[in-house]
Amino acid sequence: MRNSGRRFYLLEACLPACIVLTSLAPGQVSADVYRLAISEKSINLIGETQSALMANDVLPAPTLHWREGEDVTLQVTNLLKEQTSIHWHGIVLPYQMDGVPGISFDGIAPGQTFSYQFKVKQNGTYWYHGHSGMQEQQGLFGALIIEPEHEPIVVDRDYVVLLSDWPQADPHRTLARLKKQSDYYNFQKRTVGDFFADMQRLGVWETIADRWAWGDMRMVPTDLADVTGATYRFLINGQTSQANLHYLFKPHEKLRLRFINASAMTHFDVRIPGMKMQVIAADGQPIVPVYIDEFRIAVAETYDVLIQPQTAQAYSIFAEAMDRSGYASATLAPDATMQATLPEMRPITLLSMADMGGGHAGHQQTAASAETADLSEQHKAHADVMVAAHAHAHEHADTAMSPHTDHSGHEQAAPASSEVLSYQQLQAPEPNHGLMGPPDREITLRLTGNMYRYIWAFDDVKFADAEPIRVKLAERIRFTYINQTMMNHPIHIHGLWQYLDNGNGMYNPKKHVINVKPGQTLSVDVPADAEGEWAFHCHLLYHMDTGMFRKLIVERVEHEHP
Repeated sequence: MRNSGRRFYLLEACLPACIVLTSLAPGQVSADVYRLAISEKSINLIGETQSALMANDVLPAPTLHWREGEDVTLQVTNLLKEQTSIHWHGIVLPYQMDGVPGISFDGIAPGQTFSYQFKVKQNGTYWYHGHSGMQEQQGLFGALIIEPEHEPIVVDRDYVVLLSDWPQADPHRTLARLKKQSDYYNFQKRTVGDFFADMQRLGVWETIADRWAWGDMRMVPTDLADVTGATYRFLINGQTSQANLHYLFKPHEKLRLRFINASAMTHFDVRIPGMKMQVIAADGQPIVPVYIDEFRIAVAETYDVLIQPQTAQAYSIFAEAMDRSGYASATLAPDATMQATLPEMRPITLLSMADMGGGHAGHQQTAASAETADLSEQHKAHADVMVAAHAHAHEHADTAMSPHTDHSGHEQAAPASSEVLSYQQLQAPEPNHGLMGPPDREITLRLTGNMYRYIWAFDDVKFADAEPIRVKLAERIRFTYINQTMMNHPIHIHGLWQYLDNGNGMYNPKKHVINVKPGQTLSVDVPADAEGEWAFHCHLLYHMDTGMFRKLIVERVEHEHP
């Protein structure tokens, strides 16, 4: 009865979108068959008629509920005029079932049905999405909740909070505009008034030098996101803030909120003003509980939090876009007639030259590359001067280790007294002895890009020109990511787990997405325990589409290539 109650509350928060379609397949007694039909529909979500790609005619796609140990069959029927696919994000499965056209299968042709079949070997909060073209951005995404065999945490209500960015323009046209003018959607550039204000605050020559350096790099310190709220509306469970979505509770009840960032391009800063949150899981994996006031959730990450409201009042679930270009909100209340007061939007925080220090060094090393070199020797000299002038901002070499600055690459725009979740606070509850000793191999990947041309890559080589990364089955690989760009890059490896080296040794957290901030270097240990061909990419959709993508092949020794 406890499981039934939990499922009821999940549905209560997100009807009509969260409809679980299950039925017993003929001849089967132990496995459910889940059926999804992908079609194109017209919707009016933001006051105008738009085309959306939907699973079972709902946005977002139906929330699927699986059970750990279950043998799952998913029949996906393509009713579109183009190829489609579904990727089960963060799920351990045979690579042929991973759902990436050109990597693990041929895709689902128009009018065809593909049956995904695999055993569920994990539990937690995950999601699924299209992996063909821009279909993920056009509405093809949904939540995925896997019940554990033995639930260690009992809650009164269990809710999905699915964040997403909804395009007001056709995403193909948006990408074309970025390729022609990379700052097309940056409507927060500094003005003449800002210039004079900075002269009063910093002095004439330092202000001029700052503008000179940014101009030489063809960048601006407001370049936190490629696509902003100017072209996006931000949603929770497929609804705008104006829809006034409610999550209900009774005072003293314990609630589990499963946050999923299903956006194509947007990181969110999430808080519930007046309410402490206890983070208990990251990317579907349990962690040692951490009490926080706020967390940044990168694209494709998931976080589970517990809350326990004590009074019969309305609270706001408030998710600000990282660049402060908009927000998504919902109301947490004991009554659906109550309305929470929305907090004020906080001001945008600018990137500094110190934040960009790692990126400049990287460009110096790769200036010979015709695809990514956009700094002349003179430009680099100016950048070096500015980095030195702002070196005091790097008193702590790895900003990820600071609990108040982790998720941004720049200072959090949060009150000094608030506790903002950092990656270092993520700690596994049980030791992983497989992390002992040195790795079998070490691979360094530079995250590179040219914002002027809007090209993104690993090691300056776009996917179309890159050789696969080959590793041996049962090896433990240490990947080191060096971000030489001005953007955050949430790195996702299909089929394999990444253990983030955050200083916790055998207790390092296990994640399927690692967000690497501007100028930052992070290392992860990856046990190559799943044979096959896997996608390896930045999860920002437009970055992946323009080249920050690799094929990772895990092969047995007898299949080794010279």
